[in-house]
Amino acid sequence: MNHLLEIGDRSWRLPNHAHLVVYEREESERGLLTIYDCGATQGPPKAQLLGTLETVEADAVIEPTPTGRVVSLREGATLERADKDRYRIV
Repeated sequence: MNHLLEIGDRSWRLPNHAHLVVYEREESERGLLTIYDCGATQGPPKAQLLGTLETVEADAVIEPTPTGRVVSLREGATLERADKDRYRIV
């Protein structure tokens, strides 16, 4: 499921206040990225992607959780596929 606006072959536009829940698995290099329009809304996720989030270069608040981390963007950004199952936010 991916309802993000595609802006290139390997990149998607993220909403200004996107909220990403990153689940990291110790026994596997591939986790799960769940992307919401905003952390305050009760809506369904905008996208779910298998992989890992390598870097965040946009203005964001990153909070660790027992299963990974939560990334709350403070500006519009782009999600780029850096490699197979590896993503970054710029």
